[in-house]
Amino acid sequence: MAQDDRTLKFYGQEAIAYTSRCLKPNLTYIEAFLSALPVGSVILELGCGAGQDSEFMISRGFDVRPTDGTFEIARAAEKRLGIPVANLLFADMNEEGAYDGIWAHACLLHVPRADLPGVLAKIRTALKDGGLFYASFKAGETEGRDRFDRYYNYPSERSLREWYMAAGWAEVEISAEIGGGYDQMPTDWLHVTATK
Repeated sequence: MAQDDRTLKFYGQEAIAYTSRCLKPNLTYIEAFLSALPVGSVILELGCGAGQDSEFMISRGFDVRPTDGTFEIARAAEKRLGIPVANLLFADMNEEGAYDGIWAHACLLHVPRADLPGVLAKIRTALKDGGLFYASFKAGETEGRDRFDRYYNYPSERSLREWYMAAGWAEVEISAEIGGGYDQMPTDWLHVTATK
């Protein structure tokens, strides 16, 4: 299934508030990701939200294909970016060898744990050989919901490594960071960069 309907419902209802927060890209991770790719590379963004990361990557000369799993958020990003933003659920990915890079900031954290290895395999298939993939997750030990009823898989570094390896990734690098989120609560984040 690779989706949680209650989480999608939240984002649909809160699309205006969620996409009008004036968020900035996390330059530490996005610049490291882009520096590993030739300018002009084709990048798929999953869960683009308001479109700030796609906007930054486009401004740096990359060919970005933004997507989001929530229709209302995809439309808001489309207005900001002035280019099509596909309404794409992770389970519906079906491309093969199409991208140099895939960027998935703070979106795969909503994929049910049982479905995550399959989604990671689909993402790997969509990349060209040697392609780069970035994703970030809220860290934890067990899946659960936040105060907005959004589902999170809350992985540990160990479980992430196991899921990525099960999906066939060649190299996996994980770093940790303390940050925040929409709920304004301190959050332990795990940032994962993997190579096909």
